[in-house]
Amino acid sequence: MSDRIAVTGLGLVTPGGIGTGPTWKALCDATPAARTDPALCDGPVTMSCRVPPPEAGPGRLWRFDPATRFLFTAAREALDTADLKPAAWDPARVAVVVGTAAGGIGTLETQHRKLLTTGHGVLSPMTLPAFLPNMAAGHLAVELGITGPSLQTSTACASGATAAATACLLLAVGACDIAVAAGTDAMVTPLCASAFAKLGALSRRDHAPEGASRPFDKDRDGFVLAEGCGVLVLERERHAQARGIRPLALIIGHASTSDAHHPTAPHPQGAGLRAATTTALAGEGASPDDVDHINAHGTSTPLNDAVEAAVIRDLYRRRPPSVTSAKGVLGHTMGAAGAIEAAITVLTIAHGTVPPTANFTAPDDTTAGLDIVTGTPRRQSVRLALTHSLGFGGHNTVLAITAP
Repeated sequence: MSDRIAVTGLGLVTPGGIGTGPTWKALCDATPAARTDPALCDGPVTMSCRVPPPEAGPGRLWRFDPATRFLFTAAREALDTADLKPAAWDPARVAVVVGTAAGGIGTLETQHRKLLTTGHGVLSPMTLPAFLPNMAAGHLAVELGITGPSLQTSTACASGATAAATACLLLAVGACDIAVAAGTDAMVTPLCASAFAKLGALSRRDHAPEGASRPFDKDRDGFVLAEGCGVLVLERERHAQARGIRPLALIIGHASTSDAHHPTAPHPQGAGLRAATTTALAGEGASPDDVDHINAHGTSTPLNDAVEAAVIRDLYRRRPPSVTSAKGVLGHTMGAAGAIEAAITVLTIAHGTVPPTANFTAPDDTTAGLDIVTGTPRRQSVRLALTHSLGFGGHNTVLAITAP
């Protein structure tokens, strides 16, 4: 990229806490957020990672799905970090790009139950505005007065990273000067939990939720369903400099590929992830030998972790990077994961610290050979890091992030 993309603001709402500070502390403390979930007590899996209850907000928030409420909260923090005030910007030069896997699925489930049990007379008039997949971006544009591009991306669990990559493209072609890029999902619902369980994707350690999400571990048996939101404020580097803002990090490359292999299983050789990695690095002439750290997708499923580990082993034979997965603490936040983990990667660079992978004790034959950070945080100077995001449908998105 001729004018690199600066990350100037971050906002997080996760099961680890509301805000970047609480989330970062939970990650560094390796404190898993998984708990028994009363809302899932009648289903095949009874645990999840929920966002902690926030302080009471404006009364109008009842109109929005939880995924949109998470987005509003995280966006406010991100704009504060970036020292941006909507009243002072040119709204036509600001874009919003939001990734989601399922839109307002909780609203849809709730209203559908009402329709079946009580009839159409009790349906909320806000049903469609709350659950349609495009509406999180639309609501945020209204909230912030943004009149530039307003887009929604949906690439399953890569959605948040795809939103960031899309925002980079908008900035690169001059379609905006500032982009609010986000991923948000609130898929901890009876339907989603039951459907993922039917696929065999969820951990069945209901008796010990805190130890259920085990990325790359020999005893992993599936992910823990979670919810949350991550927001990044992105600008061209020169635009941030003109505002007198020092970037938190720079996105120097990004790439998205498709496996074209299977609806839910990753390519057995990780071809799509491998291609996305090399393309993301090539943007600035970097190579695998330049990579210090990888924030892995690391879902804790047998297939994902094995394929991802094989790609990492093969690409980084000369200089293995440190590897971590946030999902041991946060669970799998679905379409929010890519944005949340991009923000965590920025924090890793800024703090010179790699959070540990919670619940990792030992690899099996498929995950051996990685330099997985475990136990306690590792002090490490990280100049170049990658964050991996993979999703159902064979979606792969890789972001290459450097220190400013």
